[in-house]
Amino acid sequence: MPGPDRQTLDTLARTAGDALAALKTLQRADGHWCAELEGDSILQSEYLLMKWILGQERSPMADGRDGPATLDKIVIYLRSQQRADGGWGQYPGSAIDLSATVKAYFCLKLHGDSPDAPHMNRARAVIRAMGGAEKCNSFSNFYLAALGQISWNAVPAIPPEVVWLPRWFYFHMDRMSAWSRTMILPLAIVATLQPTRKLGSEQGIDELFLSEHDRHRLKMRAEVPAFWRGFFKVVDSVLKVGGRIVGTKPRMHAVRAAYDWILARASQDAPAPTEGLGAIFPPMVYIQVVFHALGVKRADPLVQRAEKDLDAFFIEEDDAKLGPCIHIQPCFSPVWDTGIAAYALTDCGLTAEIDPDLERATQWLRQKEVRWTGDWIANVRPGTRPGGWFFEYQNAWYPDVDDTVMVAMALKRAGGPENDAAARRGIEWVFSMQCENGGWAAFDRTSNHQVYEYVPFADHNAMQDPACHDITGRTLESMSWLGYRVDNPTIAKAVEFIKGFQEPEGCFWGRWGVNYIYGTWQAVIGPIRCGVPRTEPWIQRAGAWIKSVQKPDGSFGETANSYDDRSLMGTGPSTASQTAWAAMVLQEVYGPDDPDLWRALSWLAQTQLRAADAMEPSLNPDGDPPGSWVETEFTGTGFPKVFYLRYHMYRLYFPLMAIGRALAAKGIRVQESAVAGARRAGSGTPAYAR
Repeated sequence: MPGPDRQTLDTLARTAGDALAALKTLQRADGHWCAELEGDSILQSEYLLMKWILGQERSPMADGRDGPATLDKIVIYLRSQQRADGGWGQYPGSAIDLSATVKAYFCLKLHGDSPDAPHMNRARAVIRAMGGAEKCNSFSNFYLAALGQISWNAVPAIPPEVVWLPRWFYFHMDRMSAWSRTMILPLAIVATLQPTRKLGSEQGIDELFLSEHDRHRLKMRAEVPAFWRGFFKVVDSVLKVGGRIVGTKPRMHAVRAAYDWILARASQDAPAPTEGLGAIFPPMVYIQVVFHALGVKRADPLVQRAEKDLDAFFIEEDDAKLGPCIHIQPCFSPVWDTGIAAYALTDCGLTAEIDPDLERATQWLRQKEVRWTGDWIANVRPGTRPGGWFFEYQNAWYPDVDDTVMVAMALKRAGGPENDAAARRGIEWVFSMQCENGGWAAFDRTSNHQVYEYVPFADHNAMQDPACHDITGRTLESMSWLGYRVDNPTIAKAVEFIKGFQEPEGCFWGRWGVNYIYGTWQAVIGPIRCGVPRTEPWIQRAGAWIKSVQKPDGSFGETANSYDDRSLMGTGPSTASQTAWAAMVLQEVYGPDDPDLWRALSWLAQTQLRAADAMEPSLNPDGDPPGSWVETEFTGTGFPKVFYLRYHMYRLYFPLMAIGRALAAKGIRVQESAVAGARRAGSGTPAYAR
């Protein structure tokens, strides 16, 4: 099969050089990368509702800033997220999200928007047409109950006594996902103490409810099997009746035990550096409501730090259309961004020895290696040594497999004895996290207990953290760089685990990225790198599916709507990140001379952001440096069908990775160009890097 011609190679070498320069422009002075991580409107609305629950809507911020003025900037951004149809959604092009729309409407009304205003009329009409606010999910109901809009009877009972359950009990904290643990115990305290702020009738949202009866009773999700709906309805009633009979005072011992568990994992420094409970938005909001419910004063250092850690997620900007506004990130992603960026540099032929920027990145990553025994220890064999990396700046309680394997292969490929040793320690920890079924989960060594997903407060569809094939595939890719092959029983078992998830069409569903393109990319590359012949039928079926969804112009794109409608798999607006993922599959399955590979890479070259276009806001809405790509779609997944993410560097380091690999196969090392302009002078951060 003939390969690309010289002109194509030269064009892509320039494209990669420009992308490499752009990526280095975004590197921070200490060597790491951290781009914006974008979620949906609930980040703004839940923050605002939290402030009203705490009675802080007119108070100064924790850092002394004008509180009302700051909240007004959040309101401005929240208002701008309303769609033409009147609702709020999870990502551009999604269906209306009822719960998000109710919370947004409530916030706007609390902050002075007249319910008779046209945009409020549209929102109200949408909510009522979808069945009313009584159909909000359980996590939204905690906010509504705390502000007196529904009774606490409509909120799932979560007994704080769960913290005392013996490990043999079927429902146990150790079997829940790490993110569920950090959310559930704060909510258990809130549901037990039931802090409620009375609002004036003019501030409430009575107009959003269709049924007073349904407004004040617990609702079970229709997708839960009928038996389990009935079972958990009875359990919830028993817990609530029992709680009323016993009263709050005798349960305060359990509340205090849950509170102690929370504080041990909240904002702290050595020996387990952590910036916020779980270092993610939901529990960092809930803990502030817990402080309020327990009467902890706002002046308490614990409360002050919790506030500051949460407020650090703010992105404040002076938008050309909106003026000064603030939107909120769900967390920070520096280890993830730095690991992928460093790996992309190695795909361009760079090593720490020859490239000082890569050397600084590896030094920064080594400093983030976990030396603390977190919750994961409960599920692994005794004697397992701490290790791995987390996602955020500081989250020592919760290293995760996905970040660890990404960082490990970046360090290994960067070269040098210190990097090699750190990579091997990380992989040693990952080996201990393999689940019995052969796969790897995100945070724990787990087993699947489907009933967990049926409990009334499991609206996020992720009460558990089961092994998934995309993380398992990336784990195998990482292990391949340390010499592991399919003749190793651990690797062989993981490959068989992955094969069991192949769809009839040949693709793989994506748990942590959108969607079948991402899942297929992750599922096949690791096994091939570990020695699975690319001629195996299941590999060929995966490659054929990728080819079947390539567009005539060479690009790829898939909407997150494919999580709800399988007929949309592999279809959607073309994106740089998804085209890069598909290109890497094509190279791995069909080799570096595959014409469809070079069609995909040529599309990336044609759509790269040029210097002239980078100066035009309408062509570069995110203010990216020249050499990057424009991508407004959400291609990251938090919780499928519930919460999605837009990683603002996916559009840069994945295309660079794909092009770098293809050029390397042709013996071409990427040379950094000067197109991105002047490099950072050692202080400050470019505006587009946030």
